Amino acid sequence: MDSRLTGVDMSKAVRARLRFLVCRVRAGRRDAGMVTSEYAMGIVAAVAFAVALYQVVTSGAVAAELQGIVKRALSART
Repeated sequence: MDSRLTGVDMSKAVRARLRFLVCRVRAGRRDAGMVTSEYAMGIVAAVAFAVALYQVVTSGAVAAELQGIVKRALSART
């Protein structure tokens, strides 16, 4: 039994491999924009959270409480 590929079999194998590679490239292109938008949404959410946290920390009541904690920590005896 001869295990060598004929010209027709070789042509089919090459075409199948090319079809596979083209499908992979096309699939990669479809996802490229989606990843960028996910990063953008993550950054927007992080900035919104940072702004909200900044507003809470700089409010009068929280600032006074934080100053009290720091004063007690600095005046504590060991």
